[in-house]
Amino acid sequence: MAHATPSHSLILSSSRFYLPPSLTLQMHLDSIFDSAASRFSRLGYSTRFLRHANPLSLPLTRQRFRCYCSDQTSPSASFSRKRVVSGVQPTGSIHLGNYLGAIKNWVALQDTYETLFFIVDLHAITLPYDPQELRKATRDTAALYLACGVDISKASVFVQSHVRAHVDLMWLLSSSTPIGWLQKMTQFKEKSRKEGGENASVSLLTYPVLMAADILLYKSDFVPVGEDQKQHLELARDLAQRVNNLYGGRKWKKLGGRGGSIFKIPEPLIPQVGARVMSLTDGRSKMSKSAPSDQSRINLLDSKDLIADKIKRCKTDSFVGLEYDNAERPECNNLLSVYQIVSGKTKEEVMEECKDMSWGTFKPLLTDAVVEHLSPIQVRYQEITAESAYLDKVLTEGADKATEIAEVTIRNLKQAMGFFYI
Repeated sequence: MAHATPSHSLILSSSRFYLPPSLTLQMHLDSIFDSAASRFSRLGYSTRFLRHANPLSLPLTRQRFRCYCSDQTSPSASFSRKRVVSGVQPTGSIHLGNYLGAIKNWVALQDTYETLFFIVDLHAITLPYDPQELRKATRDTAALYLACGVDISKASVFVQSHVRAHVDLMWLLSSSTPIGWLQKMTQFKEKSRKEGGENASVSLLTYPVLMAADILLYKSDFVPVGEDQKQHLELARDLAQRVNNLYGGRKWKKLGGRGGSIFKIPEPLIPQVGARVMSLTDGRSKMSKSAPSDQSRINLLDSKDLIADKIKRCKTDSFVGLEYDNAERPECNNLLSVYQIVSGKTKEEVMEECKDMSWGTFKPLLTDAVVEHLSPIQVRYQEITAESAYLDKVLTEGADKATEIAEVTIRNLKQAMGFFYI
């Protein structure tokens, strides 16, 4: 991964920065120097000289410079938008559930929030996997992010393992995580049972801590989650509060920090429609990459004929007409919701259009809507994957930006936990 030379990495001209009225000039300089120190450290250069650098010749005390605790990665961060982070595992093919339940919502969020979207490849190794397939799927997933409309001028896109702070924070959080919390996680119970209990990997137990690290590392304000992921977000919130109580506040201040909370407490963002797309073969089960049958899902790169075949053969019921929100008709509710999202219509419009339809009439309508919606994504995906250098550049720049934010969090927490810095 190429980096700029030191002379291009650090510009301390006062004309480059806006000084917020709520900050003193001294505090503002501290923020600038902390950010610079983080950048130089990441690039492998010594930061000792920064303790004495002071372009405006203002008195900088040793005590003040011991604080690596700016919440901001830029001087204007106090006026920046709220931050959202999210990611998808590069296991199997990205399917309609991943897209409608997550990625499509990201495209809307990037216009309102500061967004970081990453490929969570470290989570993909908790179960047996093919290394070659992981490598390919990681790039394919990144390309699909962009093809689905994630705009790199508005969002950072990167690979989780390219930012080493994810693993660093996971280890630090693990020291404060009661093992009982992890043993209660529903997905651990289900997946470890499938893996044969004692044969399950340790990472299957501890990956919720990594997920918490993914969220807390970037001081996220909101996290887009489905109904089935609320438990993981609750763990992240509980860990943030636990670490804040153990190491934050006056304890941190006594070690030279700014005091207060180390982590933000993130809130969930749960879209009303499309938050959980269900299987085509079982309307009560979530559409999943791990389901044995490919018939259970529509993959974003499926051909028109394959999509038509899957929808034609999907499970339905024998009721007359179509309707939302009938607990006895989960497949009907799921297929109507999918049609609503891909067609861009409201729930009321779909209900009026489809209420008297038979399945034989509705399925071709749904097929056409899905194919029309996915076609431009597939075309754009082919264009992106044909330019490997472009994709590499996107991921490198995204990782660099994420690292700048993440290293401030790591330095804050290590200082609060008593780690020694030179």
